[in-house]
Amino acid sequence: MKVGILGTGDVGRALGKGFVTLGHEVKLGGREAASEKASAWAKEMGPKASTGTFAETAAFGELLVLATLGTANESVLKAAGPGLKGKVLIDTTNPLGHEKGGPPQLTVGFTDSGGEQVQRAAPDARVVKAFNIVGNTLMFRPDLPGGPPTMLICGNDAVAKKQVTAILHDFGWTDVADLGGIEASRHLEPLCITWVLFGVATGGWSHAVKFLRK
Repeated sequence: MKVGILGTGDVGRALGKGFVTLGHEVKLGGREAASEKASAWAKEMGPKASTGTFAETAAFGELLVLATLGTANESVLKAAGPGLKGKVLIDTTNPLGHEKGGPPQLTVGFTDSGGEQVQRAAPDARVVKAFNIVGNTLMFRPDLPGGPPTMLICGNDAVAKKQVTAILHDFGWTDVADLGGIEASRHLEPLCITWVLFGVATGGWSHAVKFLRK
């Protein structure tokens, strides 16, 4: 499968590495066709990896991943253009604002969410929120003593969610829970803040959410 990843930061590169490891072709997209970070990543990953602009990456991918800063989502999706149409778009982002001296805070919530904003900005894409509740080092094949952790997803398209669930299983997330429509992002995105606060309190970042069932 051809995978287009919109974003060249830590999350985009980590997920891109996971997809390449599984044998997929991956294009890492940014505002420039070949930034220093993206080019270095592609060189390290080998022949199945390439770089491009947001528009080139959206056109390339059969599956797309949004892995930019949440505050940049609208401009990134606009730059991606018609290549978004009809495709599954995994939204890994959180709408985070950063105030000096404190932990990140959500810039939207209660009656709206970043996930809903992404779906509105890309109305022809099939958006599924996933990967936003864990750090990038655990996104591929999470290995924790108390694992496997739980990945929570949401989105409006049932078929798209089944496809993303299969991808998550390939990535090592054997426990996946579908919370419903994209409006459930209003609850998933605050979990990112909980994840951050737990990291601050414990001094470590190798943790994930797990729901226990009887």
